[in-house]
Amino acid sequence: MKETRRIMLVVSYDGTAYNGWALQKSTPNTIEAMLNRAIHGLTGEEVQVIGASRTDTGVHAYGNVAVFDTQSSIPGDKFSFALNRILPQDICIKESMEVDSSFHPRHCDTEKTYEYRVLNTQMPDPTKRFYTYHFGMPLDENKMQEAARYLVGEHDFTSFCNVESQALSHVRTIKDIEVTRHGDLVIIRVTGNGFLYNMVRIIAGTLVQIGRGKGEPSDVKEMLEKCDRCAAGPTAPPQGLFLIKYEFLDGIPVIN
Repeated sequence: MKETRRIMLVVSYDGTAYNGWALQKSTPNTIEAMLNRAIHGLTGEEVQVIGASRTDTGVHAYGNVAVFDTQSSIPGDKFSFALNRILPQDICIKESMEVDSSFHPRHCDTEKTYEYRVLNTQMPDPTKRFYTYHFGMPLDENKMQEAARYLVGEHDFTSFCNVESQALSHVRTIKDIEVTRHGDLVIIRVTGNGFLYNMVRIIAGTLVQIGRGKGEPSDVKEMLEKCDRCAAGPTAPPQGLFLIKYEFLDGIPVIN
């Protein structure tokens, strides 16, 4: 009997055409389904990839992580090249490697970094409509940064979580938030140990409201204390959100 090996993939994708990451019975059009199909086409095996982050419909990623088990003899570092010949152009395996069979991307200490991108122009730019949230009113990025500071640290983020979340605890730690302007683009960059359902998009929607003058930066402290989704701002649309990277704090148990 052939030995079963675990392969890790670092996956980049344009989420515009997909109904999110996670496999769904109602639609085959998800990132996870496309990966399962490509691996089956390559190895002939029925596999189920395990993703580190279940991004929503329309959300993009530079470095999501997934693992799958295989009895294929293909070297771990060659899966990326082989799968990229099968996958559509809006999904790319940036790196692949064999890891210890016990490695699970959702069961280890990590830091995740997301960026939310706001196009702050009077008129929208059709060429950027899938990759930014267009907001036509002037934004004060300095007020947004001041407000963001209240979110840094360990907090109960119930006010910044979709009410349909099934998480047992809403306590999370945000290590850092930076709000910067690059011409017409306002970027909200968030790093933390984990994020709740829609959490980054709610943070972005809240900061945008404060940046347009609807509320003061100190209001964010009260929003956190209320632990009520109605206390925070709106959920910003998905297309402005990018999963930038995962950092595994204890390292990745790579098998050479």
